Order: sequence, then C-alpha cells, then structure tokens
Amino acid sequence: MSDTERPSPARPETDGRPQARHGHARKTLLHLLGPGLVAGAADDDPSGIATYSQAGAQFGFGMLWTVVITYPFMVAIQIVGARIGRSTGEGIVANIRSVFPGWVVTWLVFLVLAANTINIAADLAAMGAALNLVAGGHPALLAVGFGLFCLTLEVFIPYRRYAPFLKLLTMVLLVYVATALSVHIPWGEALRGAFLPSIALDQTTIVMVVAVFGTTISPYVFFWQAAEEVEDMNLSRRPHPLRTLKRGTRPTLVRIGIDTAIGMGFSNLIAASIIVTTAATLSVEGITTITTASEAAEALRPLAGDLTFYLFAAGIIGTGLLAVPVLAGSAAYAVAEALHWRSSLELAPAQAKGFYSIVAGSTFIGALIALSPLDPMRMLFWTAVINGIVAVPVMAVMMVLVSSRKVMGNVAAGPVLRAGGWAATIVMAGVVVALFVTWSAG
Repeated sequence: MSDTERPSPARPETDGRPQARHGHARKTLLHLLGPGLVAGAADDDPSGIATYSQAGAQFGFGMLWTVVITYPFMVAIQIVGARIGRSTGEGIVANIRSVFPGWVVTWLVFLVLAANTINIAADLAAMGAALNLVAGGHPALLAVGFGLFCLTLEVFIPYRRYAPFLKLLTMVLLVYVATALSVHIPWGEALRGAFLPSIALDQTTIVMVVAVFGTTISPYVFFWQAAEEVEDMNLSRRPHPLRTLKRGTRPTLVRIGIDTAIGMGFSNLIAASIIVTTAATLSVEGITTITTASEAAEALRPLAGDLTFYLFAAGIIGTGLLAVPVLAGSAAYAVAEALHWRSSLELAPAQAKGFYSIVAGSTFIGALIALSPLDPMRMLFWTAVINGIVAVPVMAVMMVLVSSRKVMGNVAAGPVLRAGGWAATIVMAGVVVALFVTWSAG
C-alpha cells in the first residue's frame, strides 16, 4: 500500500510460526499458504492451459521436461518478489522507482500493462468459448459477462474477504489432475519426456519453449505475490516491513518459502497434467494443432469421453475467474506504484480512484479485445511468448533490488537465493535470445 492509512487488523499475524498448540497440522499448513498458492494457481490461467495443451498435442510427452526445469526457477524468482514486498512494505514497482531512473520504470510498467491487458482479453475469450461449449450462448457476450463479474468482485469486496475466496478458487485447478487420471497414460514414455528428453533446436521447438517458460514465469505473478505480501502485512497485528525489524524475521521468511514452494509445485502439477492429457489423447491421434478453445475441448470428447471434455472446459472457466482479477490487479499495482497513487484492494473505490480505474480499464479493454474476431487460442499462445520476453528485464531489476542492502536492509538475499534468481534470469534470457536468433535466421 502506498500513501495510505493502514487498514484495521483483520486477523493475528504469526509471521509464519507453526500453531500446533492451537490447531491441527492441517490448519497450520493452510495458515502458511496464501499469496504464493494464489500466485501459483493464477499462473495456470487459460493462457497457460492453451500453451500446455498445444505443447502436449504438438510434441507429445517431449515437452514435459520444461515443467520439471522451470520449477526451481519459479520458486526462486517468486520468493525474490515476495521478499521484496514483505521486507520493504512496498510493491516491486515502488522499489524500482526508488532505485532506477524514471524511464526504466515507465518502460517496465508499460510492458506489463500491455501484456496483462492482452492476457485478460485472451483469458476472457477462452472463458466465453468454454462456457459456450458447455451451456451454449454467444461466446463474446459470455466473455464480457465474465469480465464484469470479475471486476465487480475485485472492486467491491475488501481484500480481507476477497483473499480467502481466491484461495478457495485455486482448488478448481484440481480438475486437470482428474482429467489426466481419466485417460490412459503410458507412464514410461511420460517419465522419459520429463527426465530424459530428446530436444531439437528448431524454430518451432524454441517458440514453444519460450511460450512454456513465459506462461510459467510471468511478470504479473511476480507483481501480484509481492503486492499481496504487502496487503497481508498491513492487515496484520505487526504491520512492519521486515527490514525495520532487528529480530524475528526468520519465521516470515520461512513461511514465504513454504508458501511459494507449494504454490509453484501446485502450478507445475497442473501444467504437467494438461500436457500429459493432450499428449496421451490428441497427439497419439495425430491432432497436433489447436486453433481454438472449442477445438481443444471438442477434440478430447471423442477420444477421452464426456467427463474429460466437461472437466477440461470447466477448468478453463474456473482458472479464468482466478487469473483475470490477478492480471488486472497486478497491472493496477504497477501503475499506481509508479505514479504514487494509493493502491490497495482493501480500500474502497472512492479512496483509491486511480488504482481502481486501472483495474477497471484493463478489464474493460480486455473485454473489448475479446469481442474482436481475433482467434482466442492464438492470442493465448502469443501472450505466453510476450510474457516470456517481458519477464527478462523485470527479473533482472528484481535481482538487483533483492541483493541490495540499501533496499532490503538485513534481509537482503543470501548467496543461495541470489544464485537461484540470477540462474532463472539467465536461462530466461537465453531462451528469448534463442527465439530471436531462430526468427532472424528463418
């Protein structure tokens, strides 16, 4: 939150300390999960579903290795973002603004806002097409209806009540695990694709790798988790950034690590389930190109049955309801922090007009794009590629921030986190460079 009063406390803050004496272990684990779990689930938005579906259909089990290799990088860079938020009491862009020149902030915010808005459009279009499959209706109008529904909840429900709803909504993604279990999977082949892959270096493969990396390591997820760490801090009984504390920081850092590791693990479990499902059905039947959301679900129906079809379609709708608010919210946090506006989902609309105008504007523009004749599935896929490209400069700037004692105080990243974060940044940059090289060559 910036330039604003602290919201009144909603619940005790334990800084991640286990509460075994006050409840069961299950309750303790649920208490530890929050921004990291929601961020991980939102990472599997309809854009991700489209990308993973295309990967499985086109490459069979041969793209499962990307899910394995991205996991440690996701965990590292998401912990970096979360620690920046919780340690400084401000979002990523607010910290960038305090260290880097204005033009850096302007370009990064512009890229994130543009990518998020396109992502919202693609997600809404896919949601409308999925509901049309299940219940009928005009896909474009259904897409607009979903946009209005998401916007209403995000604007008019305070964060302290909205956050548990988002947390519950993450469970919708389990339908993709059920989908994978409903089809026959040659596990030997799947395991070889995950751990002993045969990787080609042609343009088609590299574009797909960039898309998978871009949908798993996405800037909007960085910004969202950092911002929600700030929101949770401001609602706690100890609303103090970690860098201002002389002791007692370790439990919170441990909680962030557990939350992020489980959230990203959940995200990649869903990604693997989608790849496996389409590899075991569409790919083996020679269906290697998916052009629309309708085609993806409909192609599964005769091969895997009605149950798989309905689960797949329902998953697109459910994850979209989670991802669209995260996309709009992360864009709003970025713009508001850059312009010194008040920014919090806990505030009423009248208290943060600029912030909520970005939430509404990005959702509204996304809905308008969804009304266009553009192919939703292609939008989804290329949004993932755009996210992969945008992620590189954002990750580099985040690593500079988290390594700085001037920014982070005594909770600056240690050597292990720095190594993991920079490795993620370098790998992401290498994949994007390889993409441009293959484009220029051919």
